[in-house]
Amino acid sequence: MAEPDDVPKKFRQLVESAERKFSKVRDIPSYGRTPNHYFPKVFKAYTKLWDFQQKNRSKLVESGLQRWEIGEIASRIGQLYFTQYMRTSEARFLLEAYIFYEAILNRGYFEGGEGYKAVVKDRGLRFKELRFYARFLLVAVVLNRWEMVKVLLDRFKGLVDDSRAKFPDATFKEWRVVMQEMVRFMKVDAAFSNTRPLRYCAMFDSHPNSLPYVKFAELTIDTFRMMQCLEWEPSGSFYQKQLVEAHENGTSTDQSATSGLIDINLVADMTDPSLPPNPRKAILYRPSATHLLAVLAAICDELPPDNVMLIYIAASGDSGQASVPQKQISGSVRTSYKLNTVYERSKYMPENIANGKGGSSHSAESCVWLGPTRSGGSNNLFPSDLIPFTRRPAFFIIDSDNSHSFKAERGEPAALLLSPLKPTFKGQSSGDITQSGSQFTLFLTAPLRACWQIFGLTFSDDEADLMEDAESIVSAAFAEWEVILCTTTSLDLVWAQVLSEPLLRRIILRFIFCRSLLTFFRRKEDNDDYVPLCLPQLPDSVSPGAEVVQTAVMRLAEHLKVSHCFRFDNL
Repeated sequence: MAEPDDVPKKFRQLVESAERKFSKVRDIPSYGRTPNHYFPKVFKAYTKLWDFQQKNRSKLVESGLQRWEIGEIASRIGQLYFTQYMRTSEARFLLEAYIFYEAILNRGYFEGGEGYKAVVKDRGLRFKELRFYARFLLVAVVLNRWEMVKVLLDRFKGLVDDSRAKFPDATFKEWRVVMQEMVRFMKVDAAFSNTRPLRYCAMFDSHPNSLPYVKFAELTIDTFRMMQCLEWEPSGSFYQKQLVEAHENGTSTDQSATSGLIDINLVADMTDPSLPPNPRKAILYRPSATHLLAVLAAICDELPPDNVMLIYIAASGDSGQASVPQKQISGSVRTSYKLNTVYERSKYMPENIANGKGGSSHSAESCVWLGPTRSGGSNNLFPSDLIPFTRRPAFFIIDSDNSHSFKAERGEPAALLLSPLKPTFKGQSSGDITQSGSQFTLFLTAPLRACWQIFGLTFSDDEADLMEDAESIVSAAFAEWEVILCTTTSLDLVWAQVLSEPLLRRIILRFIFCRSLLTFFRRKEDNDDYVPLCLPQLPDSVSPGAEVVQTAVMRLAEHLKVSHCFRFDNL
């Protein structure tokens, strides 16, 4: 045990050491060849710091340790865990971050107590508290803890208003922007918060018959949906068991004093053994084209030969000319890939994606723009820019009002899904729809929510049975189409190599559903701009005109009482 006079000095040394190591990993990108030894060193430094303050808590309090200082350490640990989740997609790191943040909130480390009142006039401390709420909000959103999100949002709003009153000489505009972004984010899917998860869930997505074969914190609503769509939902029994244990261990201690009883190894064994690992990912918000290509090159460089890279791009197809009104399409870019260096289970298999004929003209009509400004140049991404990445196994999803320009590029065979150029809607303006995110991405991640949006339906708890029966119709159809895809002899090799991966197979099935529903939707103008495309072509047995596909759409339309919105007699 350290001497009383040495304890505060040793504590400050540990804090400074941990902060130096933290600064080295805080801004490391979540892609490329990052030295693996960085993160273990930072975790080790904070573990040592945390253990020291636990063992010497009374002496540290006597020497002037404030509650907010413990909160700041715990917040750093939570931030580290979330960073690790973004790098690895391992759910245990996300849960660990949530537990730390929740304990900080429950113990009120940033509020109350004489020490806090003495320094409440310190704007720096107030900014620490605001950052804590913003980070906890992001973790709670990704983990789908919507009740906690509501609590945090109310507290965050109150804190911003209080800050403006107490610090009139400081600007809190950026924090009001964060608050407004979160409010808009919540409104988009608020009605569907109690429906099935976006993540792959065995309860809804497993088909036994075929088994043998908006922006918040630089996270747009489209990226959020796609990110969750490419992760596994923990199984029910495992998930509930871990939550109960976490709650009992994380919040049962006395919160009235300066407590440091947060177990840093609380969910060290939080991995659900019944599931494969989540695919690795990198998320970019409004990057320049050169930045995106650099990231793709780094990922390709370390991609094992038996893995596939999924490239999802949601961006406007505007030419970048000032005279063109800005589209309300998300400007997010996401790449995802699964490595086999640690986990050997459920690998993506190598694959290629086909394409059409013709070359790139680099005209204004043949690109999407990615960056925050519409100045062209490095903000424009042309189809030909992606050709080098078709040399490795790749799966492209292009969600843009100019997506069809990407079908005319040469390269190695690759899987390609292209969004419609225009959204389909009934009874509301297209502006209302695009404010809620891309319709195509919604189809690929939550197809029934997309149906509710198209038909202008409202969802409430009283209509839970309607949604449940609709889920049954769609799930039964997907199971049947899945068997057809896995047994057909006319399936292109590109798709055959992808189908073994459940997460990608589910996206393909949802594309088939989307394409069929939008094909038969009754509209006055030509269908071409309103229907998505895939390259290479999927088999005729799952085409929009196939009886097994058309029948499923008809059943769903009848169930929702929207048959009048379709034209099934045009085949």
